[in-house]
Amino acid sequence: MPTHRVYFVPGMFGFGTLAGYDYFRHVRAALEARFADAGVELRCEVVPTPPTSSLRHRARILAKAIRVSADDTGPIHLVGHSTGGLDVRLVLSPSTDLKSDAERLRWRPRVVSATSFNTPHFGTPLASYFATVSGTRVLYALSLLTVVSLSVGEPSLAVFSKLLAALGGVEQLFGGDVRLISGATDLVLRFVDTNGRSEISGFLEKIRSDQGAIVQIMPEAMDLFNATAEDDPRIRYGSVVTAAPPPRALRFAKKVRSPYAALTAAMYATLYQFTSQRHKMYPYAQPSPEQTATLGEGIRGPITDESSDGVVPTLSQIWGELVWCGDGDHLDVLGHFQDDEKQSDHVDWMTSGAHFDRRRFSSLMDAVATFQLGAK
Repeated sequence: MPTHRVYFVPGMFGFGTLAGYDYFRHVRAALEARFADAGVELRCEVVPTPPTSSLRHRARILAKAIRVSADDTGPIHLVGHSTGGLDVRLVLSPSTDLKSDAERLRWRPRVVSATSFNTPHFGTPLASYFATVSGTRVLYALSLLTVVSLSVGEPSLAVFSKLLAALGGVEQLFGGDVRLISGATDLVLRFVDTNGRSEISGFLEKIRSDQGAIVQIMPEAMDLFNATAEDDPRIRYGSVVTAAPPPRALRFAKKVRSPYAALTAAMYATLYQFTSQRHKMYPYAQPSPEQTATLGEGIRGPITDESSDGVVPTLSQIWGELVWCGDGDHLDVLGHFQDDEKQSDHVDWMTSGAHFDRRRFSSLMDAVATFQLGAK
């Protein structure tokens, strides 16, 4: 059998590797194991797209990153998380012009599947908030939180949690005093090695200097995106869709187990509040009867325009075939969830109350591998 290739595209405030941490390592390992069980060789690569740059710029980087030799004729699969799913759609669309060298796109006829994980195909109201002055600070702080929770070791994480608790919680930290965020950043950088410190500083600087994608994923901007970026009819498009439970402030706070969990629970509640504010003029996807039934089977509770994973509305995540759906927050689907079995293997990003676990992650990866292997 020919060798299959999978290219992973990170989303907003996502990365390939940072301070020694592989953002897609859980998904990579899961897919490699499932392809091996099917007797198919798989090679995986992560595309180093900048975290918040414009979709067109990110798509050009994606086009440049895929390099295949003339004698390599195996299928290609693209997997995009969050805004990475939009980069994938843009680079594959026959109706858009990336202003990229045609030679860099010669691999496109080999693409057989495009899978999006929690992608804002119809936009997210959270982007409208991130575009404000206070929202820009929250975006930076959220990026810092992602870096800390995923790439910094547990002892440093505990120290950072104590600092955030001493600052008075999420309201004070994100209330407008930039010095608090700067102080938190400096503290984090003290607990990583020199190389990691440079990588994290560079990552955060990219977010400060280029936030072109923020306005582009507002619902009104995505309305134009969907009018111009046509799907390639030869490619199988599929989506992974989740919903996390609405935060219940008082009962929710009592269940957290550490200062860090308390902070991320409060942060989740804030993000969920903005994400649930649906734009009146620009609706999300209208699921088919079959998709509605599948959503009802996989997700607890009713799915409405206010349902979300904390960052992207649930109904905005649907595009193409519904590959898998279930309860989970924005990064649970990549394997970043609270793991009571082996905490060193999986590190939670945010306390959302979704209770995502190994069983659910395994089910998700089974569905994605089946979808990719079935694409021709």
